[in-house]
Amino acid sequence: MAQDPSTVTPYHDKSSGKKEQVAEMFDNIAGRYDFLNHFLSLGIDITWRRKAIRKLRSIQPKAILDIATGTGDFAVEASRLKPNKIVGVDISHEMLEVGRKKMVRKSLENLIDMRSGDSENLQFEDNSFDAITVAFGVRNFENLDKGLSEMHRVLRPGGKAAIIEFSRPRKFPVKQLYFFYFLKILPAIGRWFSKDARAYSYLPESVQAFPDGEDFIGRMHQAGFKEMKAYALTFGIATLYMGSKTGN
Repeated sequence: MAQDPSTVTPYHDKSSGKKEQVAEMFDNIAGRYDFLNHFLSLGIDITWRRKAIRKLRSIQPKAILDIATGTGDFAVEASRLKPNKIVGVDISHEMLEVGRKKMVRKSLENLIDMRSGDSENLQFEDNSFDAITVAFGVRNFENLDKGLSEMHRVLRPGGKAAIIEFSRPRKFPVKQLYFFYFLKILPAIGRWFSKDARAYSYLPESVQAFPDGEDFIGRMHQAGFKEMKAYALTFGIATLYMGSKTGN
């Protein structure tokens, strides 16, 4: 069992809570985030988001919530579903500013509403959205169970949640190569291009602490999700988790 992810914070020398530290970290790296994200993943993260969106196509969602939206990449992919509205929420104001400019460039500013918001205290009514998406955000929650419960609350009955998160590969040689890259190469490149030396060291630390696989499915089930499925992505370096809300 992985350690409680709430105990893993970006800045070990600060007394502020995880939520505040995560917001500060993403504010610091917002200007280089998109470049580094795609560069360090070799662009594979784009294909992961597209697979998640395909899994949502069957329910034809008209209202979509993208949690921990960052600069809005998942929200942009969700626009392929032709919804009536997409709302992206994030605690990092700087990431949202980058995202809003992106929406204008892509002529999506009238469809995608980028809002400041706490994923663990969503300011929406119960049963507000047909689909919820999250990419690489749940491991940053200060209270994972509360965040998942909030997602379930605002999801409409019959709706689906699609969550992409990094995993820990178990098989040789992917496991060895993955951890060498994650622990040695990625932090060094991140420090070189980012003004925040800790941001890309926090990434592998948070991945190692995250309760992936069956542990995370159990947490989703505890939050109320049903019909859960997990799809390994690229030899298991990430996982797409799908869960539904049942009832009337």
